[in-house]
Amino acid sequence: MSGGAIRIWALIHKWSSLICTAFLLLICLTGLPLTFHEEIDHWIDPPPAYAEMPPETPHQSLDDLIGRAQALYPGETIVSLFKDDDAPQVLVWMAPSFAAMEKDPKLEHFIRFDARTGQVIEQSKPPEQQRTSFMTLMLRLHVDLFADLAGSLFMGAMGLLFVAALVSGVVLYGPFTRKLDFGVVRSGRSQRTRWLDLHNLLGIVTALWVLVVGATGVLNELATPLFTLWQRTDVQAMLASRESDTPPAPGELTSVQSAYDKAIRALPDMHVAAVIYPGNPFGSPHHYLLWGHGKTPLAERLFSPVLVDARTGELTAVVEMPWYLRALEISRPLHFGDYGGLPLKIIWALLDLVTIVVLASGLYLWLAKHSRVRFPRHKRMPAPAAADLPEAAE
Repeated sequence: MSGGAIRIWALIHKWSSLICTAFLLLICLTGLPLTFHEEIDHWIDPPPAYAEMPPETPHQSLDDLIGRAQALYPGETIVSLFKDDDAPQVLVWMAPSFAAMEKDPKLEHFIRFDARTGQVIEQSKPPEQQRTSFMTLMLRLHVDLFADLAGSLFMGAMGLLFVAALVSGVVLYGPFTRKLDFGVVRSGRSQRTRWLDLHNLLGIVTALWVLVVGATGVLNELATPLFTLWQRTDVQAMLASRESDTPPAPGELTSVQSAYDKAIRALPDMHVAAVIYPGNPFGSPHHYLLWGHGKTPLAERLFSPVLVDARTGELTAVVEMPWYLRALEISRPLHFGDYGGLPLKIIWALLDLVTIVVLASGLYLWLAKHSRVRFPRHKRMPAPAAADLPEAAE
């Protein structure tokens, strides 16, 4: 590689790293607890105790649970429901109205039912008593810095800079270590040189993992605009023939249990977990929108939506997700490392810690170099030998 090309790559590595390092450190630090979010959630907020019953005990009809929820909060609107496939529970989400929920999302609340007995085992707290949980705090800092879409796009841009820093670092690794054995850390040299060698070593051995996690992280930051694009294109095209129809009134809604059963038959290899009611901003004005997901750990984040007419109960469509949403879904288990149980999570956490060391050492090397330039020693050091070439990368 020519000297000019090396200088260009070095500039890309330097500035992309400097701009994104602080935010990438925040992402890595918050990513550690998020890797173990299930374990931490169960520790901080243990799941409710369910009645001891045989595993084959049948579940209550969803229509009956909806009726009980409406009896508890007459006049309120059913927003959605969630049927867990890992625990015998059904969560029914309600709000005063869809319009009120859009103005103040905190008005949405849930009722947790035991799916077998139909008993209420928990209700969400009133809005004035709700507090941001530790895991929610970590997730918001990790995803959008509490700035919603603007924050997500900003963090996505930082992720792109991180990918640029990683690629440029890999390109520069060969030219600046060609006179050294692979993986050598020159312990007899200065502290800065030792940290430089460690920075280069840890960076190159984790490069592939960091590239995968960084690229999938950027894709995850685009989740909101990608789903919005899908709703405004494919979904709108599917619903175009119903634009003149009046959305069904609450009394006109067909059985949600029947809609759920139709979705199960349409997706025999999936769990149907969620039902979005007609009128919900995240659904259809005329349909129950039911979401199924894969049954294996790797396919658990692969979703397929089903539309059931909320007036007639007829199956309208099993919706094919576009390629960009499939790519987004596949990226999620790769990013979080939560598809292989606790052993894989531990590996992800260890690699995350190594990445923190790489980021912190890169920042230290830059600060040490500029501190040395700003406050030069009184005695000049001898000119560097050829083996010192890696320091020139700084």
